[in-house]
Amino acid sequence: MFRLDADKRVHFCDGVTRRDFLHAGSLAFLGLTMPEFLKLKAAAQVKSDKDINCIQLMLVGGPSQLDTWDMKPDAPSSIRGPFKPIKTNVSGIQISEIFPRMAQHADKFALLRSVYHTAAAVHDTGCQMMQTGRLFQGGLESPNYGSVLRFQKGAKGDMPANVLIPYTIGQLGGNLPHGDTAGFLGKSYDPFVLNADPADPNFKVPDMLPPDYISAVRVDRRRNWREAIDQSVKYFEESNQDAKLMDSTFNQAYTLMTSTKAREAFELTQEPDDVRKRYGMNRFGQGCLLARRLVERGVRFVTLNMFETVFNDITWDIHGSAPFSPINCYSDLVGPMFDNAYSSLLEDLSRLELLDTTMVLATGEFGRTPRINPAGGRDHWPQCWTVVMAGGGIKGGQVVGASDAIGAAPQDRPVMPAHVAATVYKCLGIPVDMELKTPQGRVVRLVDHGFDPIDELLI
Repeated sequence: MFRLDADKRVHFCDGVTRRDFLHAGSLAFLGLTMPEFLKLKAAAQVKSDKDINCIQLMLVGGPSQLDTWDMKPDAPSSIRGPFKPIKTNVSGIQISEIFPRMAQHADKFALLRSVYHTAAAVHDTGCQMMQTGRLFQGGLESPNYGSVLRFQKGAKGDMPANVLIPYTIGQLGGNLPHGDTAGFLGKSYDPFVLNADPADPNFKVPDMLPPDYISAVRVDRRRNWREAIDQSVKYFEESNQDAKLMDSTFNQAYTLMTSTKAREAFELTQEPDDVRKRYGMNRFGQGCLLARRLVERGVRFVTLNMFETVFNDITWDIHGSAPFSPINCYSDLVGPMFDNAYSSLLEDLSRLELLDTTMVLATGEFGRTPRINPAGGRDHWPQCWTVVMAGGGIKGGQVVGASDAIGAAPQDRPVMPAHVAATVYKCLGIPVDMELKTPQGRVVRLVDHGFDPIDELLI
């Protein structure tokens, strides 16, 4: 249960301790000014505390590695596709021409070009593995990164620890879980879901309550919130898990609703128009801006789904014919949408000095076939694709791993989703060998044995 009177650390207004003051006299000998010393001290504190946040961008549909971040310009036209590579601000690194702004920030991100998995080539399984590190088997659903972070470290003040925006992933064709819940940790660790389009002109601060709970108690807005909660819960026995979950959920929502700081985090109208336009006046662009505002104000983990379905919508899922997308949507719509939002997010996190403490993980659920299909598109291909990682302990300006000459398979440093999960958890300061217990009493290791963090990515 969240408390409004949670303990907080106390600092002097200038942040300087007595020991710092005594050490200041020797700074000149080291060639440091007091501000430089404090900056180094703060950086060391961040590194030791491992209080890292994360924004996970789920690029639903599965971006083509050959048309985005792992181009093969010397391959035959049936493989290399219609787009050309461009130089970035890091020598030797090229990406697709559909990302001109992103190319100017290559020093901030790392490209992991050798990701693969061996499960079925369906969207659902890829989403599971890229949000939890493992495939769901035997009826066991693993928790996503944000739920584990909340379980391990709790929330900061009156902000939720784990938020999903704007909507949960819907139908992708497999009718399977997508890995965006707390799984066996229990629903009390599920993310808060926005369930609203931040690009909607009528977008407003949400109630942050699951719809089932709202309908169950029929909250009358003219009544006192706390009174409504008490009236709802009293009908259940104290030992009833549903009652406890309902009470906990209402208390968290109540805290959000009554917190000025929490509600202001969702007020995109506080941002200047030019800032909003820089991100893009679309759902993903405004979602990235909202994610930045949430992390800036204390949310530990934000999941942003770029799309909710791949049917009858323009997405990364470029099979080439309806109800899917044509390959030219990468240059016409999807590419610019990602380019503007992602670049603006990195720019602002860097400007606000939050990039060092905020990991930005951008990934689809798989890659696309090296050879263009008869419809002029590319099909599902989990054998190789690229993941983009930045900030929060990730060393930017580099490429880790490589694919073969046609982007069909890892050629150097092959990694699986569990390796990515181990890397995420290490950056978040969570032991990869931590053991969790399921409601059935089974002990599950956070990351399976044999899957270590990708050290080349780490600072």
